[in-house]
Amino acid sequence: MFRLILCLTAVVTLALAYKNPHYASGRTTMVHLFEWKWDDIASECERFLGPRGYGGIQISPPNENLAIWSRQRPWWERYQPISYRLVTRSGNEQQFANMVRRCNAAGVRIYVDAIINHMTGTWNENTGTGGSTANFGNWHYPGVPYGRNDFNWPQCVIQNHDYGCCADRVRNCELSGLKDLNQGTEYVRQMIVNYMNHLIGLGVAGFRY
Repeated sequence: MFRLILCLTAVVTLALAYKNPHYASGRTTMVHLFEWKWDDIASECERFLGPRGYGGIQISPPNENLAIWSRQRPWWERYQPISYRLVTRSGNEQQFANMVRRCNAAGVRIYVDAIINHMTGTWNENTGTGGSTANFGNWHYPGVPYGRNDFNWPQCVIQNHDYGCCADRVRNCELSGLKDLNQGTEYVRQMIVNYMNHLIGLGVAGFRY
């Protein structure tokens, strides 16, 4: 009976964790400030969102990404992580922390778009927004660091028909050439946990991933 109660308690706790958005009391609405700079988000919290009762903001990925100059720095380069350092064209870690603090003070919570499934694809460029580099041929990302053994192998690419038949390929193969992390290893999981815990320590309320 005691084990049953513990199991039920765990289930209820997990369910509430998914349901509870950690908004300030009485707030229910979230906005997505896609590609905004951290300083501008902080000002928006104080000037508009906070006074009007908004509950939260989903922000673009805050971790360092590959700078893809050959495509004129497209929005989707933010989804090509090269390290977990908090430095992007939205701002650096100091600006990020200041934004979170000011938004929290205004009653507006911050929710991070967390890219934890993969690292970059292979490009001619190999320098990130914070100066980190990568050796794509050797699957080497020293900014984390990750190496060959931290990715799913053998290498495979998700095909369109996989979504209707092959869940294992969708989980373990590459989407659009993005190097797929092997989250079955303790080391990879710990690097991801360290990144997310760092963000929590800076005051973010949740994640989208």
